[in-house]
Amino acid sequence: MAEEIKGEVPTSGEGEIQPVAAITPPNPVSDWLLANGFEHEFLGLDHLNVPVLKVSREYLIPFSTALYAYGFNYMMCQCGYDAGAGEDLVSTYHLAKVAANGDYSNPQEVRIKVFVPRADPHCPSVFWIWKSADWQERETFDMYGIVYEGHPNLKRILMPEDWVGYPMRKDYVTPDFYELQDAY
Repeated sequence: MAEEIKGEVPTSGEGEIQPVAAITPPNPVSDWLLANGFEHEFLGLDHLNVPVLKVSREYLIPFSTALYAYGFNYMMCQCGYDAGAGEDLVSTYHLAKVAANGDYSNPQEVRIKVFVPRADPHCPSVFWIWKSADWQERETFDMYGIVYEGHPNLKRILMPEDWVGYPMRKDYVTPDFYELQDAY
Protein backbone atom coordinates (compact mmCIF):
# COMPACT_ATOMS: atom_id res chain seq x y z
CA MET A 1 0.00 0.00 0.00
CA ALA A 2 1.83 3.06 -1.21
CA GLU A 3 0.70 6.58 -0.52
CA GLU A 4 1.32 9.30 -3.09
CA ILE A 5 2.91 12.50 -1.92
CA LYS A 6 3.01 15.48 -4.25
CA GLY A 7 5.89 17.92 -4.23
CA GLU A 8 7.90 20.31 -6.33
CA VAL A 9 11.46 19.87 -7.54
CA PRO A 10 13.60 22.37 -9.45
CA THR A 11 14.40 21.04 -12.92
CA SER A 12 16.76 23.61 -14.38
CA GLY A 13 19.40 26.07 -13.34
CA GLU A 14 16.99 28.93 -13.91
CA GLY A 15 14.88 28.10 -10.89
CA GLU A 16 11.96 26.58 -12.76
CA ILE A 17 9.90 24.39 -10.49
CA GLN A 18 8.12 21.37 -11.88
CA PRO A 19 5.52 19.37 -9.91
CA VAL A 20 6.40 15.72 -9.35
CA ALA A 21 4.81 12.80 -7.56
CA ALA A 22 6.93 10.76 -5.19
CA ILE A 23 5.80 7.41 -3.88
CA THR A 24 6.39 6.63 -0.23
CA PRO A 25 7.50 3.08 0.40
CA PRO A 26 4.84 0.76 1.81
CA ASN A 27 4.89 0.33 5.56
CA PRO A 28 4.70 -3.37 6.55
CA VAL A 29 3.38 -2.72 10.07
CA SER A 30 0.60 -0.41 8.91
CA ASP A 31 -0.24 -2.73 6.02
CA TRP A 32 -0.43 -5.77 8.33
CA LEU A 33 -2.69 -3.93 10.78
CA LEU A 34 -5.04 -2.77 8.00
CA ALA A 35 -5.13 -6.27 6.47
CA ASN A 36 -6.21 -7.64 9.86
CA GLY A 37 -8.97 -5.09 10.40
CA PHE A 38 -7.20 -2.63 12.72
CA GLU A 39 -8.19 0.79 11.45
CA HIS A 40 -5.76 3.63 12.03
CA GLU A 41 -4.36 6.68 10.34
CA PHE A 42 -0.80 6.57 9.01
CA LEU A 43 0.73 9.92 9.99
CA GLY A 44 3.97 9.34 8.11
CA LEU A 45 7.55 8.62 9.10
CA ASP A 46 9.39 10.57 11.76
CA HIS A 47 12.96 11.88 11.43
CA LEU A 48 14.34 8.37 12.10
CA ASN A 49 11.99 6.75 9.53
CA VAL A 50 9.87 5.22 12.29
CA PRO A 51 6.21 4.90 11.21
CA VAL A 52 3.76 6.98 13.27
CA LEU A 53 0.20 5.66 13.57
CA LYS A 54 -2.83 7.49 14.97
CA VAL A 55 -5.30 5.30 16.86
CA SER A 56 -8.63 6.10 18.45
CA ARG A 57 -8.61 5.63 22.23
CA GLU A 58 -11.53 3.19 21.94
CA TYR A 59 -9.32 0.80 19.94
CA LEU A 60 -6.01 1.28 21.78
CA ILE A 61 -6.16 -1.99 23.74
CA PRO A 62 -7.02 -4.33 20.83
CA PHE A 63 -4.59 -2.40 18.61
CA SER A 64 -1.79 -2.70 21.19
CA THR A 65 -2.56 -6.38 21.77
CA ALA A 66 -2.27 -6.99 18.02
CA LEU A 67 1.08 -5.18 17.90
CA TYR A 68 2.31 -7.25 20.85
CA ALA A 69 1.23 -10.44 19.05
CA TYR A 70 2.98 -9.16 15.91
CA GLY A 71 6.21 -9.04 17.93
CA PHE A 72 6.38 -5.55 19.42
CA ASN A 73 7.32 -6.84 22.85
CA TYR A 74 9.16 -3.79 24.18
CA MET A 75 7.72 -0.37 24.97
CA MET A 76 10.70 1.96 24.75
CA CYS A 77 8.85 5.07 25.85
CA GLN A 78 5.41 6.37 26.72
CA CYS A 79 4.88 10.09 27.05
CA GLY A 80 2.36 12.80 26.51
CA TYR A 81 2.23 16.26 25.04
CA ASP A 82 -0.17 19.13 24.66
CA ALA A 83 -1.00 19.91 21.02
CA GLY A 84 -1.81 23.50 21.96
CA ALA A 85 -4.10 25.52 24.20
CA GLY A 86 -7.64 24.36 23.53
CA GLU A 87 -6.49 21.46 21.36
CA ASP A 88 -6.16 17.75 22.16
CA LEU A 89 -3.75 16.11 24.56
CA VAL A 90 -1.70 13.30 23.02
CA SER A 91 -0.47 10.05 24.54
CA THR A 92 2.44 8.58 22.57
CA TYR A 93 3.88 5.07 22.67
CA HIS A 94 7.22 4.09 21.08
CA LEU A 95 7.39 0.33 20.55
CA ALA A 96 10.10 -2.01 19.31
CA LYS A 97 10.51 -5.63 18.29
CA VAL A 98 13.31 -7.08 20.39
CA ALA A 99 14.63 -10.40 19.13
CA ALA A 100 14.70 -13.37 21.50
CA ASN A 101 18.39 -13.92 20.70
CA GLY A 102 19.28 -10.55 22.20
CA ASP A 103 20.09 -8.84 18.89
CA TYR A 104 19.35 -5.18 19.59
CA SER A 105 21.31 -3.82 16.62
CA ASN A 106 18.39 -2.88 14.36
CA PRO A 107 14.97 -3.41 15.95
CA GLN A 108 11.81 -2.69 14.00
CA GLU A 109 10.02 0.25 15.62
CA VAL A 110 6.61 1.93 15.51
CA ARG A 111 5.03 4.90 17.28
CA ILE A 112 1.39 5.11 18.27
CA LYS A 113 -0.38 8.39 19.00
CA VAL A 114 -3.72 8.62 20.77
CA PHE A 115 -5.39 12.04 20.70
CA VAL A 116 -7.74 12.66 23.63
CA PRO A 117 -10.00 15.70 24.04
CA ARG A 118 -8.95 18.16 26.73
CA ALA A 119 -12.50 18.11 28.19
CA ASP A 120 -12.43 14.30 28.63
CA PRO A 121 -8.77 13.23 28.92
CA HIS A 122 -9.32 9.51 29.44
CA CYS A 123 -7.32 6.75 27.76
CA PRO A 124 -7.03 3.03 28.55
CA SER A 125 -3.84 1.92 30.24
CA VAL A 126 -1.46 -0.41 28.37
CA PHE A 127 0.16 -1.47 31.66
CA TRP A 128 -1.28 -4.98 31.32
CA ILE A 129 0.42 -5.39 27.91
CA TRP A 130 3.74 -3.65 28.62
CA LYS A 131 4.69 -3.39 32.30
CA SER A 132 7.14 -0.58 31.48
CA ALA A 133 4.10 1.70 31.08
CA ASP A 134 3.70 1.83 34.87
CA TRP A 135 5.58 4.95 35.97
CA GLN A 136 5.51 6.49 32.49
CA GLU A 137 1.70 6.63 32.46
CA ARG A 138 1.81 8.01 36.01
CA GLU A 139 4.17 10.79 34.90
CA THR A 140 1.95 11.68 31.93
CA PHE A 141 -1.06 11.74 34.26
CA ASP A 142 0.82 13.96 36.70
CA MET A 143 2.04 16.47 34.11
CA TYR A 144 -0.86 16.52 31.60
CA GLY A 145 -3.87 15.08 33.42
CA ILE A 146 -4.53 12.18 31.05
CA VAL A 147 -6.36 9.57 33.13
CA TYR A 148 -5.22 6.03 32.23
CA GLU A 149 -8.20 3.83 32.98
CA GLY A 150 -7.25 0.44 34.37
CA HIS A 151 -3.84 1.52 35.65
CA PRO A 152 -3.17 -0.25 38.98
CA ASN A 153 -1.64 2.73 40.81
CA LEU A 154 -2.48 5.95 38.98
CA LYS A 155 -1.39 8.74 41.30
CA ARG A 156 0.98 11.68 41.14
CA ILE A 157 4.64 10.74 40.86
CA LEU A 158 6.43 14.11 40.53
CA MET A 159 4.11 16.69 42.09
CA PRO A 160 2.66 16.61 45.62
CA GLU A 161 -0.66 14.75 45.88
CA ASP A 162 -2.53 17.96 46.73
CA TRP A 163 -1.16 19.92 43.73
CA VAL A 164 -3.85 21.66 41.70
CA GLY A 165 -3.58 21.46 37.92
CA TYR A 166 -1.20 19.89 35.43
CA PRO A 167 1.98 21.93 34.97
CA MET A 168 2.97 20.82 31.45
CA ARG A 169 -0.31 21.84 29.83
CA LYS A 170 0.02 24.92 27.69
CA ASP A 171 -2.99 26.52 29.38
CA TYR A 172 -1.62 25.95 32.90
CA VAL A 173 -1.51 29.09 35.03
CA THR A 174 1.45 29.16 37.38
CA PRO A 175 0.45 29.92 40.98
CA ASP A 176 1.58 33.27 42.41
CA PHE A 177 3.08 31.53 45.41
CA TYR A 178 4.19 28.10 46.49
CA GLU A 179 3.68 26.72 49.95
CA LEU A 180 7.06 26.37 51.62
CA GLN A 181 7.68 23.00 53.19
CA ASP A 182 9.54 22.49 56.43
CA ALA A 183 13.00 21.15 55.67
CA TYR A 184 13.21 19.43 59.03
